[in-house]
Amino acid sequence: MPEHAYLAEGTRAAIRPHRREDGAEFVRLARQSVSFHRPWLTLPTTDEAYEGFIDQLEREDRRGFLVCVRETGALAGFININNIVRGAFQCGAIGYGAFPSTAGRGYMSEGLGLVLRQAFGPLGLHRIEVNIQPGNEASTALVKRHGFRLEGFSPDFLYIEGAWRDHDRWAMTSDMLGPA
Repeated sequence: MPEHAYLAEGTRAAIRPHRREDGAEFVRLARQSVSFHRPWLTLPTTDEAYEGFIDQLEREDRRGFLVCVRETGALAGFININNIVRGAFQCGAIGYGAFPSTAGRGYMSEGLGLVLRQAFGPLGLHRIEVNIQPGNEASTALVKRHGFRLEGFSPDFLYIEGAWRDHDRWAMTSDMLGPA
């Protein structure tokens, strides 16, 4: 992938918007990731499910980003800003997932920093929330590295993998964003 196609670049990771033509690769990686993400996350594992996923990301209240290995363009994961509310709130909720082939190598951490700069910069948001199931240590460590604060606990918060799951609520406001 040419460097100019990235929305933002870090040292090793880069972000770009999702595209419909990413479907085959995204679905292939999602299928490889099913057990890796269980019970935290369910990804689209069919072409039809991916089309629905993209349809949702094209709504005005969402933005979707692919986290890529900067040098090769390989997909490392994704970070989406969902439920964007404007007006006095200026808030969005982030959801994300790494693909196992690149997990644990820092791409998602660098990618999250790039997405936060987009959220608090060009998108003009004031607040970003992340909801994480207790026990998801990797996800909790990711948001802690970026300075999110734990704001509370929500029982039966999201329906994932056939059950209502409890979540810890983490948040960051634009004034909390550290240096690049």
